[in-house]
Amino acid sequence: MQEENIRKAVRDGYAQIAKSAGSSCCGPSNKSCCGGASATDDTSKNIGYSAEELASIPKGADLGLGCGNPLAHASLKKGEVVLDLGSGGGIDCFLAANSVGPTGKVIGVDMTPEMIDKARENARKGAFKNVEFRLGEIENLPVADNSVDIIISNCVVNLSPDKDRVFAEAFRVLKPGGRLMVSDLVLLKELPDFIKNSVRAYVGCLSGALMKDSYLNAIRKSGLDDVRILEETVFPVDYMLNDVSAFSLLKESGKTIEELSKEISDIIASVKIYATKR
Repeated sequence: MQEENIRKAVRDGYAQIAKSAGSSCCGPSNKSCCGGASATDDTSKNIGYSAEELASIPKGADLGLGCGNPLAHASLKKGEVVLDLGSGGGIDCFLAANSVGPTGKVIGVDMTPEMIDKARENARKGAFKNVEFRLGEIENLPVADNSVDIIISNCVVNLSPDKDRVFAEAFRVLKPGGRLMVSDLVLLKELPDFIKNSVRAYVGCLSGALMKDSYLNAIRKSGLDDVRILEETVFPVDYMLNDVSAFSLLKESGKTIEELSKEISDIIASVKIYATKR
C-alpha cells in the first residue's frame, strides 16, 4: 500500500467517525452498531478509564477509539506541557488538562480537519482554556523543538505508514528529560494476509500494527532511552473495530465478527510503552 493512499484512507475514515459523533462499534457487546454512547463508555472503562474520568470530560470527547489509557502511567505534574499524538475528539487532552492545571498546557495534533473541529467544539463546551488543537501529521509535528515535557498517544502510531519518522519527531519536540507514554497495538504473531493487505484494516488499527520487538526498536532508533513496556494485555478485536472499517473488513473477508475475533484473538496485544529523552 502506498503511504499517501494509507493516509487518505485513514483521514477519510476518521473524518467519517468525527461526523458520526461517536457512533462507534468498538464495544464488545455492540455488534449491531446501535449501542451509541453507552457502548463507547463500556469500551473506555474496559480499556482503563474510570467512570470519574469519563464524567469529567465534555460529552462527545470520547469516541471509543483507544486501546488503553496512556495517562494511567503518565504521572503528570502541574505546569507541564503535554502533547497528544492523534488527539481525536480530545479525551486524553482534557484528562491531561485537568492534571497539569491552569499553569500547564496541552496540545493535541490530528491530521483530520473534522476531528480538529470536533475537539475544538468539545473544548469550548468544557471551557478548557489550557488546551489547543493543531491540524498536522504526527510525522511532521507543528510543534517547536525541545518544547514538550511529555508525549502521550492512544492507538494512533499504528495508523502511521512511517513510524520511524513519528518517533524521530517525538524525540525532536521533547525537552531533555522529557518522556513518552503511549498506548498502542502491537502484533505477537503475523496477521493473516487478507488483513495485512487491507486498507480498511489499516483504518481499523489492524494491518498497520508492527511486531512488538519492531515497535520497540523503532522507538530506540529515534534516540529515546529507557524504552520499556509497563503493561501488556491481549486485545479483543471487537474492542477496536468501528463502523467505518469493521463491516467493510468483514465483507471483504466473508467472516462474522465472532469468526474474525477467534482467528486473531492471540495475535494482537495492547501495550503501554514508556521512554525518555536524555
